[in-house]
Amino acid sequence: MSAPTTAPTTAPADLPRTVGELRASGHRAKGVKQEIGDNLLVALAAGDTAETIWPGIHGFDDTVLPQLERALIAGHDVVLLGERGQGKTRLLRSLANLLDEWTPVIAGSELGEHPYHPITPESIRRARESGDDLPVEWRHRSERYTEKLATPDTSVADLVGDIDPIKVAEGRSLGDPETIAYGLIPRAHRGIVAVNELPDLAERIQVAMLNVMEERDIQVRGYTLRLPLDVLVVASANPEDYTNRGRIITPLKDRFGAEIRTHYPRELAAEVDVIAQEAQLSAEVPPYLLAVIARFTRLLRESTSVDQRSGVSARFAIAAAETAAASARRRGALLGEAEPVARVVDLGAIIDVLRGKLEFESGEEGREQAVLEHLLRRATADTAARVIGGIDVAPLVAAIDDGAPVTTGERVSAAEVLEALPELSVLDEIADRVDAQNDGQRAAAIELALEALYLAKRIDKSSEDGEVVYG
Repeated sequence: MSAPTTAPTTAPADLPRTVGELRASGHRAKGVKQEIGDNLLVALAAGDTAETIWPGIHGFDDTVLPQLERALIAGHDVVLLGERGQGKTRLLRSLANLLDEWTPVIAGSELGEHPYHPITPESIRRARESGDDLPVEWRHRSERYTEKLATPDTSVADLVGDIDPIKVAEGRSLGDPETIAYGLIPRAHRGIVAVNELPDLAERIQVAMLNVMEERDIQVRGYTLRLPLDVLVVASANPEDYTNRGRIITPLKDRFGAEIRTHYPRELAAEVDVIAQEAQLSAEVPPYLLAVIARFTRLLRESTSVDQRSGVSARFAIAAAETAAASARRRGALLGEAEPVARVVDLGAIIDVLRGKLEFESGEEGREQAVLEHLLRRATADTAARVIGGIDVAPLVAAIDDGAPVTTGERVSAAEVLEALPELSVLDEIADRVDAQNDGQRAAAIELALEALYLAKRIDKSSEDGEVVYG
């Protein structure tokens, strides 16, 4: 996933360039939490939808987002708890959209301090000497979001800071605050600092964050710098009963004002929206096949055969759609199809390629393939019933019973599938139901109907040498 917003190359030319001009413009300084809260309230009062305020976030409108909005308005630091692939990182990154687009900083300041409120010794000295001529730069909102993936080798120096030996070698004493090389959190001053997978931080490193989150100062090598840091600290974590890799220590957890549980999409439409938004498809995948994949993913999350403590990530569904598209693209390259379209036959590749992304219960050893095939068949049947339900397919069944088998497979083109079909008005009705225009789309729609008939035990199906025959 990309950064929240790409920064323009330069700030608008009409913005103030000195602290004197900034005061004359009527600019007022705000803390980052107040800034985010005020901008959120303005958006809500203007009637902006969740899609506008939280672009790219699906399935949280009535659950997670209201809780998060209340926490931000209250000015709380936030930790998001949830299984893998629930959109926690994307949600954290979207917080940057609630910052002012441009904010003033002291030109050249190491921590991006506000021109009205310098906090480091060097910036305080410069402000005193320059007065209203203190130069001002403008920082874009995308530069005010800092993210750190917590790993076991993360150090206190990475997050908070350490003594800079080069500055000491230049003749400064160890007690001089200007010998400090600031870490990630101080450098996020007046912005958002996000820590992904917080429990993976060693407990002694989490202890180093306590002062930052409550007293808003930092301690380095025994030196306490009273820096009134202005940061919103947000974090993500898997539930402790799953990770077994660590935990959020109780004092640190207590310092987060809000602990919000995320979840997988509860509505099928939201699941499909996530797949359609995130998947990089190399060939067309019809919406009803995306629905099959979404239902398959949801059935996996309900299955007692799958380890639900680890969850079934949204990345599984995204990768499944990309795999089906890749299977269609490969067939298109082999058979010379200019615009390949994924068909039911391509769904089988999902099990072969992605089985390793799932964790099964210990008693299911050896049955993994059967479990996945069964759930995929259920997802296909449920989708077909909703997509083409109500169409009288008896003429198609009769035609196949009378000796008109239909062959498909990874080496059978859409044109060949259509050529094997008898001329029946029901086939046009099926194609019209899903708005199939070209040969690839028509073959995909009719193959869904054939698979549904097989799953309903109204026709037979055999597979051999990469070919599937409905007869």
